[in-house]
Amino acid sequence: MDKYIGYLQIIAAATLWGLLGPISKYGLQEGVTPHELAFWRASLGALFFILHSAKHKNLTVQRKDIPVFLIFGVLGVSVFFGSYQIAIKHAGAAVSAILLYTAPIWVAIFSRILFKEELTPVKLAALGLALTGTALVCFNGQSDTVSLPLTGILFGLLSGFTYSLHYIFGKTFLKNYQPATLYAWCLPAGAIALLPWVTFTAYSPIKLAVIIGLAFLCTYLAYYAYCAGLRRLEATQAAIIATIEPVVAAVLAVLWWNEQLTAAAYAGGALVICAVIVIARSPAKPKKPVITVINN
Repeated sequence: MDKYIGYLQIIAAATLWGLLGPISKYGLQEGVTPHELAFWRASLGALFFILHSAKHKNLTVQRKDIPVFLIFGVLGVSVFFGSYQIAIKHAGAAVSAILLYTAPIWVAIFSRILFKEELTPVKLAALGLALTGTALVCFNGQSDTVSLPLTGILFGLLSGFTYSLHYIFGKTFLKNYQPATLYAWCLPAGAIALLPWVTFTAYSPIKLAVIIGLAFLCTYLAYYAYCAGLRRLEATQAAIIATIEPVVAAVLAVLWWNEQLTAAAYAGGALVICAVIVIARSPAKPKKPVITVINN
């Protein structure tokens, strides 16, 4: 029974992350800039995590780790959140979610260089699937009546790269800190780094609802549910289940915003998701700790 609760928690987290693109488009339609959405997502998300950590008395970190937390906040939060919002604006929620999942390519490369993990035939096959799927999305992304600008593709790929950095950060620090503690430190750094790029606008009820939804649903609750699921499941199980995120985002983008994708784009998205599943299901080396991957 405990296992099935874990499945539901991971599904809930992935579904909440899948809401990110479709909800963001409401804000973009109301005139909120991508950087402003990213700023408020990081700022209010940080507030929720700070309150959570303060309540559980786990805000304290070692002084030597603070510079790393701040650097990760800039790269893994400000650049990641900002590039993803820009990709949504230019490429649409569905394509952006698919491009986000090029992250496993970078994860495999980083693992080989930094952690000396073997690039097995299974991993190489998964990388081939992911690259092929990404190419299909980039060059056949949307219908003939809608162009897919290079800006959307580049920022979508950048979001996938910066998303992959969570793997390195999580592998290094989650063994010593609670997730809420890490986010309580990193999210404020990301918000501050975004601030110079933000142009603030007047806030209508719709804008406020979008901002609060991104911070509370897509950031705080999503990470909270995911971490709760990890307590009940193996990391590989959680990673496989979490790959429903781009599927949810694509479906909602089509249903809510009538985004039209070609058959090639759907096939490309399926290949990217298959690549993530293949990597997640590849057997770990014996006597090595299970690696936890943190999602967006």
